[in-house]
Amino acid sequence: MAYDAKLRMLQTQRMIMTPMLQQAISLLQLSRLELLQELHQQMEQNPVLEEVLEEVQEDGEEARLTQEEGPPSEVGDAESGTAEADRIQDFDWDNYLQDASDYRPPIPREEFERIDPELHLTKPRSLVDHLLFQLHLSSSDPELLRLGTLIIGDLDEAGYLQGGLGELAAASGVSLPRLEEALRHVQGFEPAGVAARDLRECLTLQLESRRDAPPLVQKLIADHLPELDGRHWEKLADRLGTSPKEIQEAREYISRLEPKPGLTFSTEEPRYITPDVYIMKVDQEFVVLLNDEGLPRLRVSPYYRAILADKTGGAREVREYVEGRMRSALWLIRSIEQRQRTMYKVAMSLVKFQRGFLERGITALRPLTLKEVADDIGMHESTVSRVTTNKYVHTPQGLLELKYFFHRGVPGAGGEAVSSLKVKDLIHKLLTGEDDGRPLSDQKIVERLRKEHAIEIARRTVAKYRSQLKIPSSSRRKRY
Repeated sequence: MAYDAKLRMLQTQRMIMTPMLQQAISLLQLSRLELLQELHQQMEQNPVLEEVLEEVQEDGEEARLTQEEGPPSEVGDAESGTAEADRIQDFDWDNYLQDASDYRPPIPREEFERIDPELHLTKPRSLVDHLLFQLHLSSSDPELLRLGTLIIGDLDEAGYLQGGLGELAAASGVSLPRLEEALRHVQGFEPAGVAARDLRECLTLQLESRRDAPPLVQKLIADHLPELDGRHWEKLADRLGTSPKEIQEAREYISRLEPKPGLTFSTEEPRYITPDVYIMKVDQEFVVLLNDEGLPRLRVSPYYRAILADKTGGAREVREYVEGRMRSALWLIRSIEQRQRTMYKVAMSLVKFQRGFLERGITALRPLTLKEVADDIGMHESTVSRVTTNKYVHTPQGLLELKYFFHRGVPGAGGEAVSSLKVKDLIHKLLTGEDDGRPLSDQKIVERLRKEHAIEIARRTVAKYRSQLKIPSSSRRKRY
């Protein structure tokens, strides 16, 4: 069998992900904080980039350059954009911003419902500081102060003693009875239940500071704490010779105790969420505003523009380096503009699809998919997924994640789908108003939804939604 070599031409199409195109796509899925960090990093690495101060007034020459070149596409003309960027030195670089009036409507700043964090709070006192303060007020014995400090230093954030007393006794060089005496001294401090070695001891310490604790509560904590979690009221009542109602009342009393007393002194700082988009109602119409406050406005440095403008001076290597940095700066600026424009289009599409929710709340929320929004704005579904990741929107219904609006539907009357979030809200309302003595089973919930709201849903789906709402089954909700 003979083999021979032949030449033939084959024309194919394929998408090439250039580094600049990859950068434009990666900017879409960055959160506000990540975008801010990325911009500062780019300004440190690229000397051509600099931040525009508010007092600097720019003309519109460079805006025409950005309009002529257009925003970067996700899947096309990457090579043609590079070819145009090669002629950077032929343009004036007085300003990079384009009009951008298509996604920055002229709305007064006072229309913003801004949520300012409390920036001037003093540092809260930690659990260790609180206990050490009580220790030094309660005793002047140097040995007790030393042992008490060791015990307090071995507590975790919940207020429990982490290691055993044997380890502390060996480390401190004292006898175990002496250390237990110091432990009892610390356990008398506030908050009640601190320095306990397990949950049972923690709850018992709290009962010692209460005078209204029934004897049944002490008995349950001491001997039957694991059985309370199983909610087998009848079996427990038969064993203790009491009624299931008294068992439930004792269990409710125990539930009001604090299982982790140290968390009330948590020093973890609160996390404030800054919305990326504002949706506000102005003159009976919903207006979308992008929150670009705090993000630096970037421009190309006039110094490096002058270097490129001087075509006769400068070494070749210098000009090539400046041209490369200039091209990278241009793509970054255009990518940021494209990111903002895409986010604005997605927010406007959400207003279009979820106008009822914005006006009336969760009862008017409709099911929505990424594909519906992508078809509405003429973009790919993956683009919508990226631009809604780790983004938050401030609406008349509260601060929500953009992903909140995308969820599946449940068949309703006339074949119209009903939002799964609405169904969860209906289930929660049904269970909130139920008779405690005769709680609704999952099958009863299915029948109520079908009869009262014309929603067809399976029993296992109701059980799944009830579990997501952290509501126990009907047997566990029953009260005597």
